Amino acid sequence: MLIAAKVLAALVLFIHVYIFLLETVLFQTRGRKVFGLSQEQATTMAAAMSNQGCYNGFLAVALACGFLLPDPAMAKAFTIYGLGCVAVAGIWGAVTVKVRILYVQTVPAVLALAALLLA
Repeated sequence: MLIAAKVLAALVLFIHVYIFLLETVLFQTRGRKVFGLSQEQATTMAAAMSNQGCYNGFLAVALACGFLLPDPAMAKAFTIYGLGCVAVAGIWGAVTVKVRILYVQTVPAVLALAALLLA
């Protein structure tokens, strides 16, 4: 079960690195296409999306700490914190932006959290 938890947590980590990149450095190109925005919309939203991307980057860093910290208790705490934040952010995103966010962010985070807590 611990292997499943680590695999799922790594998946959530990589999803958030990708989201970070889409919302920051790739927003005007690939990000605009992924989010289905016109060039005008992307130009208007660029600063806000970059800010949002930073928060997704912070979530990825919290999850990365779960893999990199040598103290197992501290690593587990960071992983639980990161997955919990991702789950809540995904719920909020589903309510305020698009339901698809629930499936992209919250479901993998909750599955990883459940696997970790059951391990």
